[in-house]
Amino acid sequence: METHKKLTIGLFGFGVVGEGLYKVLQQTESLNASIKKVCIKHPGKARNAPDELFTTDKNVLLFDDEINVIVEVIDDADAAFEIVSIALNNGKAVVSASKKMIAEHLPEILQLQKDTGLPFLCESAACASIPVIRNLEEYYDNDLLHAIKAIVNGSTNFILTKMFEDKLDFQSALLLAKQLGFAESNPKLDVEGYDAVNKWTILLNHAYGIVEHPNNILFTGIQNIQLSDALVAKEKGLDIKLIAQAKKLKNGKVAAFVLPQFVTLGDPMSFVKNEYNGVVIESGFADKQFFYGKGAGSFPTASAVLSDISALRYNYKYEYKKLYHHKPHELTNEYYVKVYLSFDDWKYIPREKFEWIEEWHADAERKYLIGVLAVQELINNSWWKEHQTSLILTADPIIDNLDIIHLKKRSLELAGVI
Repeated sequence: METHKKLTIGLFGFGVVGEGLYKVLQQTESLNASIKKVCIKHPGKARNAPDELFTTDKNVLLFDDEINVIVEVIDDADAAFEIVSIALNNGKAVVSASKKMIAEHLPEILQLQKDTGLPFLCESAACASIPVIRNLEEYYDNDLLHAIKAIVNGSTNFILTKMFEDKLDFQSALLLAKQLGFAESNPKLDVEGYDAVNKWTILLNHAYGIVEHPNNILFTGIQNIQLSDALVAKEKGLDIKLIAQAKKLKNGKVAAFVLPQFVTLGDPMSFVKNEYNGVVIESGFADKQFFYGKGAGSFPTASAVLSDISALRYNYKYEYKKLYHHKPHELTNEYYVKVYLSFDDWKYIPREKFEWIEEWHADAERKYLIGVLAVQELINNSWWKEHQTSLILTADPIIDNLDIIHLKKRSLELAGVI
């Protein structure tokens, strides 16, 4: 595509994001982009656009030579992958917001881009309005990127904010998130961490060149967090957030997960409230940068889709420098994490699995402890998600293998054992 070539768009999906994009495009004439056809699943619904714009036949969009950009914002991952594959093979650039589809089909999508030489852009699939993918692609060199942590799911962040600031219980906060359009059509995807780990799979690729299926990344959501956990957090001057984190360890490999975490009140993440997202990138010489913006809702997501459409005017495409021009990093599970664990009954907690326990409160109605576990234990077993057990990482949770021996010795000294 030459610079400022007219973009003729075929749009799949006219829900919250699709309709948002339609409205935004009407207000950005300078873009020289227009929607020719919209493919929808349910033709009977009333929509704020002319009837002739819509069709239920995907081929009307995919095989129209005039349409040179396919924008796909549907929540059916299998259908989305089929659309993307046909579009790229038919010579059309693609903009996608389907994080589940991208996360589950990353190797195939990378191959399709190689084979066709066409752009596939997906800024809106992670962190909505925050331009994090393009920044990771263009700005942060592989060797200098020490760590990245983020709040990538606006719905769970909204729920946690309402639970802790307005004292709402979990179900009431979830209902409010749904009413305001922040929760996915299936709220389990948000609440149990599936949406966040899909986004994290995409960002790990752009940050470190890691190509990994979301099933192989340690994650859980906020489904087991209790109000008593919030009270403990407040007592300790902490907040609770669902944090996606990746950090380069001393052996050069990358630790990555999505888990609830305590954050100190001075941490940028504690400023990220309601449906907002935040990303902190830590690099060799620049220290830390903090990106902040809306992570859910119609117009914030549509703005990221629009940014990708705009980039297609000058034939922008991801180069995947970390994957193709550097030695890609490797994910590892050989490290430890410090955790807070609250539970109703000691019998469900295998104390022998802990490297050490440094604090426990057994007399409270809701018991809790703070201790250190091998990440492999969390991956291999699910006791920490069962029987209403709540696991939350401490504020600085990652303990490198090389540090564990020193810390074990120190904890034994403190306990008066040696």
